[in-house]
Amino acid sequence: MANEILADWDAVVACFYHPQLPATNNEAERALRHAVIARGMSYGTRSTEGSLAYCSILSVIETCRLRKIDSWGYIAMVITQARKGIKHPPKPVAS
Repeated sequence: MANEILADWDAVVACFYHPQLPATNNEAERALRHAVIARGMSYGTRSTEGSLAYCSILSVIETCRLRKIDSWGYIAMVITQARKGIKHPPKPVAS
């Protein structure tokens, strides 16, 4: 374990050199909690494509939640625009 810490030493001490960085990864761990629980209940995905889709959707939902945006409304808008051939939908922004 000591070797792992020393190998990542720059990351371990980054919060001391950059005070805007959090000292722990608690926020990231909390953000992943629901996904980990859901994966355990559903037994995961069966393909690489399924895993990528699952992670992408969870990322969009979490980003919308943090920005206080209706995630399902945003996803519906992205799908509607994709069907119209619009390749780069707008980023989610709070209304």
